[in-house]
Amino acid sequence: MDKIIGFIGCGNMTKAMIGGIIKSNLVNPKNLIISDIHKKNLDFVSNKYNVKTVNDNKELAKKSDIIVLAIKPNIYNLVIDEIKDFVKKDVIIVTIAAGKSINNVEIEFGKDIKIVRTMPNTPVFVGEGMTGICYNDKISKEELEEVVGIFKCFGKTEIIDEKLMDVVVSTSGSSPAYVFMFIEAMADAAVLDGMSRDKAYKMAAQSVLGAAKMVLETGKHPGELKDMVCSPGGTTIEAVISLEEDAFRASVIKAMRKCTQKSKEMAKTTI
Repeated sequence: MDKIIGFIGCGNMTKAMIGGIIKSNLVNPKNLIISDIHKKNLDFVSNKYNVKTVNDNKELAKKSDIIVLAIKPNIYNLVIDEIKDFVKKDVIIVTIAAGKSINNVEIEFGKDIKIVRTMPNTPVFVGEGMTGICYNDKISKEELEEVVGIFKCFGKTEIIDEKLMDVVVSTSGSSPAYVFMFIEAMADAAVLDGMSRDKAYKMAAQSVLGAAKMVLETGKHPGELKDMVCSPGGTTIEAVISLEEDAFRASVIKAMRKCTQKSKEMAKTTI
């Protein structure tokens, strides 16, 4: 890709995305521009990745073909108001903020503009992210492929209807937290039974990683894979029954639905 990609905001997500983009050789580092109010963040990416940095969002807007708004939702209106008169005519705006609808961003720009709304998650930091993507009717097939190509540099992607973006938040955006809690609980149990903490975390985390890969790579239903582990009268089915008695699956479903509802409520407050 020979387009100039600009990132407004240089937090952890931006750093992870830049790392993935450069590692994949998608673009030359000289085609990346990053702006941020914190000089130490800019110095970090400049020194590590040899990318161009600026402290002026308007300068970035003038030069960028694709602009990623990697900022907090509560300052979107301020940043958009700052750059809207300086962006290129055919610029593609990529958002990564929960609760910011495409319509909301269109209104804030106050003109026809190409928008791709995305929701990546924190595993992008290790190249295993999951990103839900939707877009407005001004984005061409080729432009969509370009944006999808960016996010494929650090994980997997899925095109979804925007009405499902709140579900994406609970299914992949927030879900790493649930998995971390599960791993921690597994490790706590192992420690309780005498295993060292470091070994417990490693064994629990690798088991979760391996189980997830089996779902993705075998194409088998998770229930079928679960049944493969549950020998008659064995240890696994004993644990599964205990989890069912404590409403394990119902608790997960309830938590995710609360997460989805919260995302919907956040969207209402930003419109």
